[in-house]
Amino acid sequence: MAQSQTLTTGRLARQAGVGIDTVRFYERRGLLPAPARTPAGYRVYGASAVERIRFIRRAKSLGFSLDEIATLLDLQDNGGRKSAVKALAQRKIAEIESRIGDLSRMRDVLRTLEADCTGHGKIAGCPIIDALAGEETT
Repeated sequence: MAQSQTLTTGRLARQAGVGIDTVRFYERRGLLPAPARTPAGYRVYGASAVERIRFIRRAKSLGFSLDEIATLLDLQDNGGRKSAVKALAQRKIAEIESRIGDLSRMRDVLRTLEADCTGHGKIAGCPIIDALAGEETT
């Protein structure tokens, strides 16, 4: 590997927009291949590591877990099938839609409780507190 094509951990982290600990964490998780080492033992990465970390960050921003990202990287690295990638994306969409449904129900309950609360006086009889305590509101 030519010197101009290598990056130290710090330089890789800066170029990829992550912290040094993140680079090391991704390496430990197997998301980044083990880097070459200098005679002094310093890690040196190829320029492709920047794009790999950016891939990981973009996948995380779409809600993929690190295990799912590992699967995507494995498919990418080993010439996997588009059908496998699509199936993973479909599962993620279903999971997100389920979470949206859960969040919508939580919002609706909280809106009702908030609307029932006067916001004045002592806490006794507060519908929000009563609901959290498991008491029926009147």
